[in-house]
Amino acid sequence: MEKQPNATYLPDALELPLFKVLGQISIQFNKEIFVIGGYARDYLLGKECKDIDIVAVGSGIEVAEVFAKEIGVENVITYQNFGTALVRVGDYNVEFVGARKESYRSNSRKPIVENGSLLEDQLRRDFTINALSLNLNPNNWGELIDPFGGVADLVSGILKTPNNPDVTFSDDPLRMLRAVRFATTLGFKIEEKTYQALSTNKERIKIVSAERIVEELNKMLMATQPSIGFKLLFNTGLLDIIFPEFAHLQGVDIMNGQAHKDNFYHTLKVVDNICQTTDNLWLRWAAMLHDIAKPATKRYDPKIGWTFWGHEELGARMTPKIFQKLKLPTNEKMKYVQKLVRLHLRPISLVDEEVTDSAIRRLIVDAGEDLEDLMKLCRADITTRDEAKMDKYLANYKYVEKKIEEVMERDRLRNWQPPITGQIIMETFDLQPGKEIGIIKDMVRNAIMDGIIPNEYEAAFDYMLKVGNKLLKG
Repeated sequence: MEKQPNATYLPDALELPLFKVLGQISIQFNKEIFVIGGYARDYLLGKECKDIDIVAVGSGIEVAEVFAKEIGVENVITYQNFGTALVRVGDYNVEFVGARKESYRSNSRKPIVENGSLLEDQLRRDFTINALSLNLNPNNWGELIDPFGGVADLVSGILKTPNNPDVTFSDDPLRMLRAVRFATTLGFKIEEKTYQALSTNKERIKIVSAERIVEELNKMLMATQPSIGFKLLFNTGLLDIIFPEFAHLQGVDIMNGQAHKDNFYHTLKVVDNICQTTDNLWLRWAAMLHDIAKPATKRYDPKIGWTFWGHEELGARMTPKIFQKLKLPTNEKMKYVQKLVRLHLRPISLVDEEVTDSAIRRLIVDAGEDLEDLMKLCRADITTRDEAKMDKYLANYKYVEKKIEEVMERDRLRNWQPPITGQIIMETFDLQPGKEIGIIKDMVRNAIMDGIIPNEYEAAFDYMLKVGNKLLKG
């Protein structure tokens, strides 16, 4: 192929040695090979990209096998059903696919694949900015192939589909969530026809697995400002299908002229706030779920107005079900989120100057190693626009934090475990496992929490003997 005189060339984008190897393969085996999608997009955005997609006219797997042999990599991961292969080169994941065109059935995201040209392969891509391609043939090294105006859309910050968006989204509904995710992570605007197609095709999202959906939700949550994406999901109707519990937070009721705040937009503000202080995905999920039970606990009391009594406890009970439904891990990560949801109101209840050391001790012990994260969540929960109120709330938290530091320093309670274990109780009183063990253990624990005895083994053991003998004899 001869160089096109008016083409744009980006040879600087192809400085990685692996591209040179692919260029040699292109000449040696007379193959048309291109890097396509995210790598080209991120290069133009000035971002690093570790996932490199290679498209070859013909068999992508064959090119992958030759490439792996050339660079001395033995392990080629092939997916024969999809005609793709993966080769890991240092920190880079290099995925190979043959240029193809696709057709879809209405009940499946899995396409019927046929060999195609580069242009047909670019047309099947989700967005114009992901259809950009760079030629790896040395005769046209670094030629930028942009048939759908992806560069112009990158410059304008626009997301639109190469094909008719109704076709693109109906064929593979996951692309709707990818549109929202890219809008969130890149700060791009979704082009009007593409945006309308999100609403038009929202019901198609039901054929996408929960695992793929939550993968996109997690990526949105890890953005600098996740509220952008969740507002888009809500406004297009997608959120009500994929995460209805969260969508149902939206709305304001008025009784006797009294209104409560909109818990949907409040929660999004809390999430954006927490993202300024942590990259912990699960702390961000705790922010998402901290008020999730407010719709179920909302009541109006003529004397005091709107109440949400017990929403923290009900929210904690809802957390495992939500994690299970969304296919999030139901392990220690879920328990961590559940704990923070349950405790998120506790610190603010300790602002009274007369609050007891006992209450502070119980918070420290119940939060354990997650105390610092709990306080971050509580600070993020302050969303008032009134500067005087904001100053007051922040002063309250500083007071609570000071009290916590004082009690922790004095009582050595961080990550505290009671000095008296169930095993010690059983051996001392010659007991078999039973409810009495838990009762005695709780009595010792509460005595330490209430300051009746010091947090020391000897004092706890003597107290155990006292209450244990009384309980067992009485």
